[in-house]
Amino acid sequence: MSGTWRWWVLVGVLGIVGCRTTGAVREDPSRPRQEIEFDPVTVTADLELEKLNDEELFAGGTSAFAAGDFKQAARYFGRLADFHPDSLHRRPSLYNAGLSHQRLKEWEEAYHRFSELADAEKGQDDALDAAFRVAETQYHLERYPEAAALLAKLAERDDIPVGRRLEARVQQGVCELEAGNPEQAEASLRKALSEYEALPDPDEVEDYFPAQAHFFVGEIYRLHYESVKLDPLKGTDKLAEELNYKAELLLSAQGHYLRSIRIGNGHWATASGAQIGSMYENLYEHIVTTPVPPELNAEEAQVYRQELRKKIRVLLTKSINIYERTLEAAERIGSQNAFVDRTRESLRKVKELLLADADGEPDATLPPAPDAEPHS
Repeated sequence: MSGTWRWWVLVGVLGIVGCRTTGAVREDPSRPRQEIEFDPVTVTADLELEKLNDEELFAGGTSAFAAGDFKQAARYFGRLADFHPDSLHRRPSLYNAGLSHQRLKEWEEAYHRFSELADAEKGQDDALDAAFRVAETQYHLERYPEAAALLAKLAERDDIPVGRRLEARVQQGVCELEAGNPEQAEASLRKALSEYEALPDPDEVEDYFPAQAHFFVGEIYRLHYESVKLDPLKGTDKLAEELNYKAELLLSAQGHYLRSIRIGNGHWATASGAQIGSMYENLYEHIVTTPVPPELNAEEAQVYRQELRKKIRVLLTKSINIYERTLEAAERIGSQNAFVDRTRESLRKVKELLLADADGEPDATLPPAPDAEPHS
């Protein structure tokens, strides 16, 4: 609303308040004065759209959306939904207004539009789609428990396609993980994968969601891996135990990332490859920055460092191998996302580390690349 319009509205309101239809009112001095306070009211108007009927508003919103002008589309569709409650175009306008706000990342506005349309328990068509959209907006608003609860309802419905149930179950697991419930998240994700693997024809559902499920089970193990801290002050035996446990968690995470890659979805394949390489790189950093156990004498410490260098070169070589294969796969399928950019930068950094390590020990020979690596 322009400043001029606000000023004239204020003048009009003051004029109405100041009008009298009778003579002067005398106050009784014996009666106590009462003050009545009203909540502030914001008067809004869209003079340009005010004169358009619902057909014109729907046509304008549709045209704006097709042109990628989502701000204008939200304006037209929102006006129709708010001021034409009986229009045949109101339900699609609610949905399209929500989509427009979603494209603008205006999550709260999108949530309110979709919520009015959604029915997670019995809805079909636009009411069903809107329920999934409500969960998505709640995710972006970091209302993870609410999103997980809504998605759980959708996942239990027998009257919707199996692909949609799988989608709901996987997204439920993701929201539970974000809410800080990794055990519940793993249970939901594994249930989704069991349902997927039980399908007589897995091709009847999109590969996106089973690949996402394996990726996030891998993420759960990666988080467990990162929680294990290497402490040389506990002694060599305890350090070896912690390192072995950390390596086991890395392999468990890698196993699920590899399963995600084998499903063949481009997005989650590159994401999984990036995470595998990142974990090897992370383990390298842990080993390099962990001090020599204090119980070792000088000669033992020297042997420890030599063995450490061998392990480091293996880890760096593994990481490079995985990063390169991930980028090759991304180029073949034309995938461009944040994981690809991160992989490219990580590959550059790890190659520099490997060169620096080789320069530190000129006579060292690099071990052969490992055979058991991911194939995208």
